[in-house]
Amino acid sequence: MDELPIGIFDSGLGGLTVAAEVMRTLPHEQVVYFGDTARCPYGPRPQDEVRKFVLQIGSWLSRRRVKMLVVACNTGTAAGLDAAQRAFGVPVIGVIEPGARAAVKATRNRRVGVIATVGTVESGAYSRAVRALDAGVTVFSVATPKFVDVVEAGLRMGPGQIEDTLAEVSDVFIRPSFHEMARDYLDPLKRTGIDTLVLGCTHFPLLAPAIQQVVGSKIKMISSAEETAREVAETLAARGQLASPDARPVHRFATTGDATEFALLGSRILGRPVTSAEHVPVGELEALEPREKRAEPGATSRWI
Repeated sequence: MDELPIGIFDSGLGGLTVAAEVMRTLPHEQVVYFGDTARCPYGPRPQDEVRKFVLQIGSWLSRRRVKMLVVACNTGTAAGLDAAQRAFGVPVIGVIEPGARAAVKATRNRRVGVIATVGTVESGAYSRAVRALDAGVTVFSVATPKFVDVVEAGLRMGPGQIEDTLAEVSDVFIRPSFHEMARDYLDPLKRTGIDTLVLGCTHFPLLAPAIQQVVGSKIKMISSAEETAREVAETLAARGQLASPDARPVHRFATTGDATEFALLGSRILGRPVTSAEHVPVGELEALEPREKRAEPGATSRWI
């Protein structure tokens, strides 16, 4: 069991920011990463549909024998974490609670902002997670779907290193038209007096410098990747399932989209070669969906 891989999945490439942190924190662990790029983005989709996607991919990864599943997608976590935890016989960790925990630790005035996809914001998942930790913290949420488009476009701008690409993206981002779009999204949050901003989509850390420029240096930005990796490590340690320090991991990648493009862009995000990726037809996933119990309805978020 100790030498089995960790399964990590997302709607596409963004979850590789989480995978990269897991690989850095746990260098002896194998990772199997699945990016559902053919059905990306998840944000505008109904919650029931996203939950089915989570269960399908979780089933695919479970058949590859993993010792843990990480839903490295905020929309997927909001829609399907509870269902996945009921459906699979291994620990299933999402990215929302770790991000919320980091935000509660960081905020001084107890006013926290969240930017995310429409699906994540409307689910109210961050509000519930934050208030479960500190009921006195006020959460203000804004859906910023165009930020995902900016990242996706930036990743495809050229063959250079990801740092060069992001520099180009930031240059584009602060041009007047993009600056105006960002201000439309972020100015309402700034007016609420937040001192902490959660990047509630795994794409958004790739735009962190540009977002910081718009919100100002006084606002602390939170990415859930580091906190999620810490939770993965602590959970495996508590279960006695950490890989041997002598292990030499071989990471594997799969996608419902173009496998060649996924390997290329994935290499740029991870900062290490992705030599190949397996293509998995959507139809193969749809045949794997397990039965699930209906989740209890939750509270809605306060969003602006």
